[in-house]
Amino acid sequence: MSAPTRRDVLCTASALALAACAGPPSGEAAPSPRRAEPLPLHAVRLKPSIFKDAIEANRRYLLSLDPERLLHNFHKSAGLPTKGALYGGWEARGIAGHTLGHYLSACSLMHAQTDDEAVRTRVDHIVRELASCQQAHGDGYIGGTTVERDGRVVDGKIIFEEVRTGDIRAGPFDVNGGWVPLYAWHKVHAGLIDAYRLCANTLALEVMLGMADYLATILEGLDDAQMQALLVAEHGGLNESYAETYAATGEGRWLALARRIRDRAVLDPLSEGRNILSGLHANTQIPKVIGLASLHDLTGEKHFADTAAYFHDIVVNHHSYVIGGNSEWEFFRPPDVIAGALSDRTCESCNSYNMLKLTRRLFGWSPDTRLFDYYERTHLNHIMAHQRPDDGMFAYFMPLSSGARRTWSTPEESFWCCVGSGMESHAKHGDSIYWRAGADTLFINLFIPSEAAWVEGRMRLSLETGFPFAEAVVIAVEKAPEEARTLALRMPGWCAAPEIFINNAKAEPEKRENGYALMRRIWRAGDKILLKLPMELRAEAAPDAPETLAFLHGPLVLAADLGPSNAPFEQIPPALPKGGGMRSLTPLDDMPYTYEMAGAASDSVVLKPFFNLYDRRTAVYFPQLTAAEWTEREAAFAVAQAEKTAIDVRTIDVIHLGEPDSERRHDFRTNHSDVVAFGGKNGRQAWWGVGNYIEFDMAVTPEARFLYAQYWGEEIDKAFDILVDGEKIAHETRPGPPIARFVAKTYPLPEGLFRDRKSAIVRFETKGSDAPVYECRILRE
Repeated sequence: MSAPTRRDVLCTASALALAACAGPPSGEAAPSPRRAEPLPLHAVRLKPSIFKDAIEANRRYLLSLDPERLLHNFHKSAGLPTKGALYGGWEARGIAGHTLGHYLSACSLMHAQTDDEAVRTRVDHIVRELASCQQAHGDGYIGGTTVERDGRVVDGKIIFEEVRTGDIRAGPFDVNGGWVPLYAWHKVHAGLIDAYRLCANTLALEVMLGMADYLATILEGLDDAQMQALLVAEHGGLNESYAETYAATGEGRWLALARRIRDRAVLDPLSEGRNILSGLHANTQIPKVIGLASLHDLTGEKHFADTAAYFHDIVVNHHSYVIGGNSEWEFFRPPDVIAGALSDRTCESCNSYNMLKLTRRLFGWSPDTRLFDYYERTHLNHIMAHQRPDDGMFAYFMPLSSGARRTWSTPEESFWCCVGSGMESHAKHGDSIYWRAGADTLFINLFIPSEAAWVEGRMRLSLETGFPFAEAVVIAVEKAPEEARTLALRMPGWCAAPEIFINNAKAEPEKRENGYALMRRIWRAGDKILLKLPMELRAEAAPDAPETLAFLHGPLVLAADLGPSNAPFEQIPPALPKGGGMRSLTPLDDMPYTYEMAGAASDSVVLKPFFNLYDRRTAVYFPQLTAAEWTEREAAFAVAQAEKTAIDVRTIDVIHLGEPDSERRHDFRTNHSDVVAFGGKNGRQAWWGVGNYIEFDMAVTPEARFLYAQYWGEEIDKAFDILVDGEKIAHETRPGPPIARFVAKTYPLPEGLFRDRKSAIVRFETKGSDAPVYECRILRE
């Protein structure tokens, strides 16, 4: 069969949005370009569903965090007494403080979504503390970032003052040796804007304007070349924050600065219609384009919309995987390379969070169902997959390689960027269900159980559904005016034969427009709309490998369930027989949305919805193989298993790094490290720098002759020492070339070292790089 690609399915709704933005010539202002606005979060309340479960799990996590600990570096920077110990993970590194900004936004969104007063109290408290920090500085500055100078960790404010003097030494992820200080700054700036808008905290506006002024006095003093040199470093949505500061105040100074914060190296080619994304860090670029979209909203200038719509189009249709996410190892790969870029580090979650923000901007200019087909796909299959609802933890990447599993954050020792954006994503599931076009038309875009108050239209609606695990959506009118109103129902692109009933009678829309069924009438309280959305199985081919397929049931991406995540993956990745396609799948009658896939590996496998396989190993893309190709895979697998067996019989002890049980058994210790994953295995990565370490105890006998360490072959050019009982046995550099598989190296142990010992301390210590290790063994001869 010839399956459509994602590009075929999603088409180019971005281009449709662009066409609808036709306005005055570049540089001329226009009236508001927005044709639709989402109902505000406070006007939407969620009913019981998986989406409300996610909100509740996130609320519990937000309230479990101690604001004083997130404020630690802010107090310290201002010379004030700290009130809580510093958290671990990224909050113990130079980027510290970014989480506080996300936390402010998340609590503000949560209050708007739920009216929860506990989270609002957190917002008010943090804003007061930031005001105190700002007052202590006396110049508008507030910040929590740090930087190392002369072997000491010092306040990151020094970087901002260096930039003020024209001392700018920027790389992709640092400014003057500090880890993305402008990125962290943006998070706090944006958090204060959200506290003002969503919680009506007027002090937040004052504090925000103080910090906006502090940074502005620095940026306004830079010439264009200096500004471009600074913008080489990741700076988040700094242009968006200054645009939104202008929206909040009307002060032209902020708009002028938002225009100047333009990374020409990236945005100029995009404005010319050139796809230069390959090799670029994905989440560095998306916020810059959101900033351009914000400028279009404020000025009506068409060239901002042109660039935003073009960028959206190429990311969605040429750089995204079947779940809607993009990037591999955080970077854009060449256009239409999907099957050739499957790994444990696909689809950084922050990217999807930001792409959905951009999609909302485009939809406001030109409502079209295809934009929300993409939104729904990404929201269901990536955002809902990246929070584990039983404990509210988040996944950084969404791995799509066969046998991979999700690596979850910890409550107090992670604080990755994707934890911060996850706090926000799961505080606002009601923000895009309903969109208003004045008092006349209400768009219903997402099928999430909820109640909505459409104030302008003087209507109140209730939506009931079991979606995505049900095909029926019921919309009840609870309040309606005397005049006619239009309810615009999204007809999803994945549904071939939707049906509409009003008060049990089959109904036809007054007209269809951009994929919407426009239902116009004088509505009465008690009216009910039944929307039936039959779901079917379909396949989508990888654009770079048409024989490699992914499967969807309605809007849900399916995945092979390959067993629990805490069990090793020791099987050949599943595949389809050549030419089998969808004919290889049989629905299981007793398990809705579940299929048996025959001919996959030596046994059949079961396909289920991907998003809620939280603690399972999965496969999403399936190559179609001939019998000879399958035999070749079996032979290679047998060789690998034989090699593993040969190592097993020589093993005295083994630790699987990044695995909680194995680390506990070996009394694992570290000062600064992260759990990483590749090839279906977890590992540990001692942080980049000098003196960061991972260490653990291993059982030994007099027979011990070698230390065996396993590395991922693409992680090269390192510098770390390996020590056993304090004695250096090797300095590892991991020279290239990169190899996309695990590699192992054995290090001889000094003879007689363990004559009278039963255990030894093994330590990997950085000497100018990071140190990622996946498995260690003590081996006999």
